[in-house]
Amino acid sequence: MKTAIYWLAILGSGTLFGLGLSISSMIQPEVVLSFLRFEDFGLLLVLGGATGLTMIFYQMAPHILKTPLLAEQFGQKPLETMKRTLLGALIFGIGWGICGVCPGPAIAGLGAGNWPLLIALFSMLAGAYVQGRWWS
Repeated sequence: MKTAIYWLAILGSGTLFGLGLSISSMIQPEVVLSFLRFEDFGLLLVLGGATGLTMIFYQMAPHILKTPLLAEQFGQKPLETMKRTLLGALIFGIGWGICGVCPGPAIAGLGAGNWPLLIALFSMLAGAYVQGRWWS
């Protein structure tokens, strides 16, 4: 059974993530599309900073902490590339390039009152449903 601390950590992490997306303007499809058209490279700093910090944390945490803060042990998943993963990444990237929205910023954008993002979010959910019914 999950404790209250566990759920508070999830809520806090999601709130921090949404706030970061809002501050970096990733919740605005126009900004994302200008980045993908190589017109504005501001999001490259966001991407590089987030990726760099995550990589450092994931490499250092098992050496610094004996156990994770909210789990019994660190998980290890072998790296494997599957055809379905590559196909899904390709479809995801094409969709992201067409509309300038991915799931995290779409949800954060709704929280900021950008209601047209409901169309993109609904499309993502429909695609996930079709994938689950077709390939599962």
